[in-house]
Formats: sequence, C-alpha cells, structure tokens
Amino acid sequence: MERFTISMDDQLFEQFDTISQARGYDNRSEAIRDLIRDYLENSRLEKDNKGYCIATLSYIFNHHQRDLASQVTSAHHHHHDLTLSCMHVHMDHDNCLEVVILRGTIQDVRLFAHRVIATNGVRHGKLHIVPIELSQELHAHSTVPHTHCSPLT
Repeated sequence: MERFTISMDDQLFEQFDTISQARGYDNRSEAIRDLIRDYLENSRLEKDNKGYCIATLSYIFNHHQRDLASQVTSAHHHHHDLTLSCMHVHMDHDNCLEVVILRGTIQDVRLFAHRVIATNGVRHGKLHIVPIELSQELHAHSTVPHTHCSPLT
C-alpha cells in the first residue's frame, strides 16, 4: 500500500474532517480513498459510454399533468430491457416520486434517463451511474437452499 501526504489549508481541513466524521468514516484515509474512487468513476463515465452500469434514476412528476404518466410509461416499455425494478411513491395529492433501477450500457441508460427527465412535467430528475464489469462466464447454481437466507423460516 502506498502512502502520501496531503497539504491543505486549515478551513478546508476542518470542513473535510467534519463531513467525514458526520458520514461515519473512522479515519481520513478511507474518506480520501472513497473520494478518489468517486473521482475515477466520474472521469471514466465522462469519456467512456460503452461500458456497462447499474444505475438509479429518480424523478418527481405531477401525475395530474395531461398525458405525462402515459409518456413516462411508454418510455419505460420502450426500454423494458434496461429496467430491473421500479418503485412509485405518492408524495402528496399532486406529486409522485419514481425510483428506477436500471442495468445496461452506459450509453443506453443515459439516453433512457435523459428521455424520461426531459419529458415535459418531470422535475427533479437525477441519474446515478455505477460502472460494472459483467462476467460472461456461465456458472452453476446450487439447488441446495442456503441456511442463512431461507425465506420460509
């Protein structure tokens, strides 16, 4: 493991320390490692649209807006191969929140998310992408249930 020293002004150091502790980091090193991982992922995503990802898309919309629900539903059906799961929450009388878990190429996931977010009436849309490496190897699954995760007990 490599070690390095970071110099920063007192105010920046105090802010970093406060946020790191509030987020539950036991030490500064792990907080710095997470920042670097995030920086590397964002850099990769900016230039690489061809890899695979898992993503969450969340957005709020007014369900009373004319044809909005059908437009969003149509977008989901058109890209059914990307959607793993969707949760719909009624926030109040007018507004709904949807959170969608997506999997596919970064390019396809981005295009779908932009289409949904750009739909007139959708607001507060946010896409969070996590790059993944897909293994193409076939593997056998055991038919013996795991004792630690039996749903019937």
